[in-house]
Amino acid sequence: MKLHYQNKKTDKEIFNSIPDSELIQSNKSDSDNLLINSDNLIALKQLITKFDFSGKIDLVYIDPPFATNNTFTISEGRANTISNISNGSIAYKDKLKGAEFIEFLRERLVLLKLLLSDKGSIYLHTDYKIGHYVKIMMDEIFGIENYRNDITRIKCNPKNFSRKGYGNIKDLILFYSKSDNYIWNEPKILYTDEDRKKLFPKIDKTGRYYTTIPLHAPGETQNGNTSKPFKGIYPPKGRHWRTDIKTLEKWDNEGIIEWSENGNPRKMIFFEEQEGKRLQDIWEFKDPQYPVYPTEKNSGLLDIIIKTSSNESSIVLDCFCGSGTTLKIAHKNNREWIGIDQSSEAIRITEEKLKTISDNLFTQNIDYKYFELKSLKTVNEESLLVESHC
Repeated sequence: MKLHYQNKKTDKEIFNSIPDSELIQSNKSDSDNLLINSDNLIALKQLITKFDFSGKIDLVYIDPPFATNNTFTISEGRANTISNISNGSIAYKDKLKGAEFIEFLRERLVLLKLLLSDKGSIYLHTDYKIGHYVKIMMDEIFGIENYRNDITRIKCNPKNFSRKGYGNIKDLILFYSKSDNYIWNEPKILYTDEDRKKLFPKIDKTGRYYTTIPLHAPGETQNGNTSKPFKGIYPPKGRHWRTDIKTLEKWDNEGIIEWSENGNPRKMIFFEEQEGKRLQDIWEFKDPQYPVYPTEKNSGLLDIIIKTSSNESSIVLDCFCGSGTTLKIAHKNNREWIGIDQSSEAIRITEEKLKTISDNLFTQNIDYKYFELKSLKTVNEESLLVESHC
């Protein structure tokens, strides 16, 4: 399935149409982390052609504009959304709409796919007004077989607007991988008291909460040890023991097998020994109440994504880096990172945010290479769509 619209370029046309503008390093750092003040389309091409990052990025998180037709500013340390510019520094403009916006985004995704490693993933943050078109476009680029999840993110408290229609308290994150061999560190969240009461309703002699699970599983094992009798009992027809008989006997001696009145064995699973429950596809990570940058995202959301879909040896890329939340959380989790934004305000706030990383005792001196377009200072930023969000 593909989207068809006017002026849709081929992948080759996209790549060839991007100018080979030079990125200049303006500090003396030898760090592997990169912060780039540039049109992200130019910078992404440079990462491929000049910096040799093709196939080396394990995780991309992007929070691009949502085609809202708004201009976002910063005044007196507070982020604002306005339709007409009055006072305050421009953070970014979100003026593209419809097919023009989809092509703008598609151009960048084509390059991001080239940068992703075979074990890499991409998370794209968008909203309900444009998200369905974005999904079809991502199916085309990454393959529908590499679509992993549509994550619903609860972003705010309910609002009582008078307009016709249901209140909107969510946006969405589209999660794709480069292949079926992607990094996945199973995310767990803590059980609530209600979970404990519902899922671990029993109490043993020592006061520990527990539940039980069957010791057998579907499928017959004709000659294996898991089909032999345990305490004189065979697994039911069409099933086999979940483990070998020696292990079952060990569990029984340790007192973690519960026998029913009918002599049916079940393993005891204790609440206190559980790491947590599996994370589902509805997340509640509300936006910061007083963001310093427009549409700044909850750091807990980025923490989950980075821990789940990258390793400590991974490079994390955000080419709409905004205030630098992705970069800060990547750094705190010992990942290397690349941040790109065209807005000088975004870069300024990102650098300030990177100075606030601490290990509870000391504030770290975050090192990174800083690059900017050679011609960037000659460009009037108010004439540009400045692509930054988180």
